[in-house]
Amino acid sequence: MNVSELVLERSDTIPDFPKPGIVFRDLTPVFADADAFAAVIDDLAARFSGRFDAVAGVEARGFLLAAALAYAAHKPLVAVRKGGKLPGDVLSEDYALEYGSATLEIKPGQLAAGSRVLVLDDVLATGGSCSAAARLIERAGYSVAGMGLVLELEGLGARDKLAGYDVYAIVAEPA
Repeated sequence: MNVSELVLERSDTIPDFPKPGIVFRDLTPVFADADAFAAVIDDLAARFSGRFDAVAGVEARGFLLAAALAYAAHKPLVAVRKGGKLPGDVLSEDYALEYGSATLEIKPGQLAAGSRVLVLDDVLATGGSCSAAARLIERAGYSVAGMGLVLELEGLGARDKLAGYDVYAIVAEPA
């Protein structure tokens, strides 16, 4: 079974979560399956091999992906946290969710200026969190090497919001 099939077979669809009208795609069962999780990390590593100096994970499920890939590639890890979770000096970006708004933050000065940072998250829907993460990476003086996702929900405008970035999703399906 290829990685796309593993993701589709192992993931869950949860209607009306976190609020009515939203269909939530839960990838935690993919992460709980050691073979599926390894296949996801291997696929992302192969896709971006040699093109990044560090890996950034978007809270919270992006942390799982980024930590595993940073370890496998022996690269630094940057945490893109929800607002108010990091102490000290931070850079902040507000963004819209399909069901509200949120803020992401990073600590500046963690990497050398110009470092190529691969941004990882689990699901690409409207592109708000990835777009905010990219702006943070760039404001910190780094460049976005690409964006790796496990699942893309097509038709919600994310690709337009992320035009100019190398965006790769293991699986893409209609929203």
